[in-house]
Amino acid sequence: MKIIVPMAGMGKRMRPHTLTVPKPLIPIAGKPIVQRLVEEIAKVSDEAIDEIAFIIGDFGKDVEDILRGIAENIGAKASIYHQEEALGTAHAIYCAAPSLSGKVVVAFADTLFKADFVLDAEADSVIWVQKVEDPSAFGVVKIDGKNNITDFIEKPKDFVSDLAIIGIYYFKDGDNLRDELKYLMDNEVVVNGEYQLTDALENMKNKGLSFKPGQVIEWMDCGNKDATIHTNQRILEYHKGDELVCSSSTAENSIIISPCYIGENVKIKNSVIGPHVSVGANTTVSNTLVRNSIIQRNSNLENLNLENSMIGNYVDIQGEVSEWNVGDFATFSK
Repeated sequence: MKIIVPMAGMGKRMRPHTLTVPKPLIPIAGKPIVQRLVEEIAKVSDEAIDEIAFIIGDFGKDVEDILRGIAENIGAKASIYHQEEALGTAHAIYCAAPSLSGKVVVAFADTLFKADFVLDAEADSVIWVQKVEDPSAFGVVKIDGKNNITDFIEKPKDFVSDLAIIGIYYFKDGDNLRDELKYLMDNEVVVNGEYQLTDALENMKNKGLSFKPGQVIEWMDCGNKDATIHTNQRILEYHKGDELVCSSSTAENSIIISPCYIGENVKIKNSVIGPHVSVGANTTVSNTLVRNSIIQRNSNLENLNLENSMIGNYVDIQGEVSEWNVGDFATFSK
């Protein structure tokens, strides 16, 4: 089975963190978002993942090497494709046309999930959904009495369903998906200047393809700073009881309140960390209280009282701060 991961977006809602790194590589509890995504997909699949195709922008060799490592960690080959221009979801997936064959999972890399089902690889297609309170902000599906998806509705103004599409799709026949996407390109089937995956899904349904819902337990967004911090909290809760404090880290005269992730060579002194805090490798925290926050690698925090904050890589902050959203290579003192 293959996983197709469109991740070429600029991540504007996550700035300043995406000025130096693509959003799917932002760490959640010590692992990049996209790594957690493909690992969860592998968990619900009875079949081995033999290839992961990443569709990226001009992110550079270092990012490509990280993505290859993520694929290799689950025993898969990595394929790298580039989307030069943002022309919609269908166009993004079609950029990986050479990998669209056989059984494929398409997973957009700005969401995480928890599920207790095993993917039915013999189904024509499975679209993963979650119940939401306000379906008007999402694409939703309607389901008949036989648990078949009958309609796709994009951001309905009136209530038709509360099952939102979370951005993960399974197709038994990737060649069929590729052909339907090509049809959209060849015939300039666009909505607001973009090629939409939902148009391909509708065409496939009209030709008799059966779509089943795969309902997840929890859908976690990584679209902006507050949502990402909340997702970090939820992932830490799922791993509560696991060993998330690296043995090379040190804590002097300090308290770590579980659940927290503490990376390699982190130094903590005279501080209280947690709950729901992730601290990246080689970071130093001293005389500081931190709750419900993400602190990345190689940073230095002193004399702070932080909550609901995201701190980037190579950041130096000293002084009284209650909530902060700081990108990489920043220095602040008070």
